[in-house]
Amino acid sequence: MAEKKSIQKQESQAIEQSERIRSGKVFLPATDIIETDNEIIIRADMPGVNEKAIDITLDNKVLTIQGCVDQDTPGDYQLAYSEYETGDYLRKFTLSDAIEQEKINARYKEGVLEVTLPKAEKMKARQITVTSE
Repeated sequence: MAEKKSIQKQESQAIEQSERIRSGKVFLPATDIIETDNEIIIRADMPGVNEKAIDITLDNKVLTIQGCVDQDTPGDYQLAYSEYETGDYLRKFTLSDAIEQEKINARYKEGVLEVTLPKAEKMKARQITVTSE
């Protein structure tokens, strides 16, 4: 029988290092990092975030991903019970010189942010030819 796994949002510890102007919880988005020969791809789950509310910055080799969730309560309803927590997202990654920083791009679709980090030419794998004497 397959084991059930409980998936919970993990609250970010990084908020202590940065000032926030919004109140509320901040979560670490669940993230996959995929490496190919030419690039590194970061996929971050950020459900409920509007693509216009995503802020990606690169400062001093630190890539910061932030997403703000609009916490909208419809009309004159009052929340009686909730099992799902909402909040903003924050994640930071330190990049090496192996990344072409000026060629980084990002796209957001159906709650998943995908940031593509192209590898620098000098860091790409290459085939070495063996010669004999």
